Amino acid sequence: MTSPTVRRRRLSSELRRRRMQAGLTLSDVAEELEWSPAKLGHIETGIRKWPSVMEISALLRLYGVTGGQREAVLTLVRESRLRPWWTEYEDVISSAYVGNEAGAEAVQTYAGILVPDLLQVPDYTARVARSLGHGEHSVERMVAAHLKRQESLDAGGIGRYHAVLEEDALQRVSGDLELLRAQTERIVELATESDAVTVQLLPTSAGPHPGFSGPFSVLEFDDDEAALAYVESARGGAIVESEDGVRSCRRVWDSLTSAAASPEASVGILRRMALLT
Repeated sequence: MTSPTVRRRRLSSELRRRRMQAGLTLSDVAEELEWSPAKLGHIETGIRKWPSVMEISALLRLYGVTGGQREAVLTLVRESRLRPWWTEYEDVISSAYVGNEAGAEAVQTYAGILVPDLLQVPDYTARVARSLGHGEHSVERMVAAHLKRQESLDAGGIGRYHAVLEEDALQRVSGDLELLRAQTERIVELATESDAVTVQLLPTSAGPHPGFSGPFSVLEFDDDEAALAYVESARGGAIVESEDGVRSCRRVWDSLTSAAASPEASVGILRRMALLT
């Protein structure tokens, strides 16, 4: 089953479409059901994360949705209310991002001066967590959460995963040769043994590039679901759903992949780095 986060977004989009097909405004529906317009608006935008079957049934009845179409929407409601594993790790990971990642068909990611999360070995994750000021309990939880997320690559949950990796992300742990070797070998293993994984290395010699604006990911989904982007910052990441926002991230992505070494050349460079450590 796809991610409940993706189901909630799909449910919101479907309800908004059904209301518009019925020729009703938010105010019309709110008045008929004796709801506040804000409540309906929150359901349609996904702010209200767990609308009840009873609430959605009332909307579908008003919109004239019956039979199999009604049952399909109510199935979305039930699936969107499931509590996925990542809600238990919201203190160390972004539930908003991971929920979408778990339901993505394709992921394009650039992590700046870090190795992308799904490529990290546990010791690298722990090193990053400590550098961010986490105590040992939180470090253990972050490692566990990352390992759980990485199952999507190992089990083929993500159809296509493409990462642009800064050479600097590896050079920053060059003082720990054992860690550098383990991390480099892990990336090579994924890039060569998984048909779903593509890695391009962006050498330091490439100089300044558009990725300096910060880490981001672009996620694509099946079933005609619109793509979205996730843009990270020191104050926490943000989901970008607007077409212009996603398009802007794609332009940066195209510049990064053009500046980076080819996937084949990247694997060769990474293998040499592993041998030299």
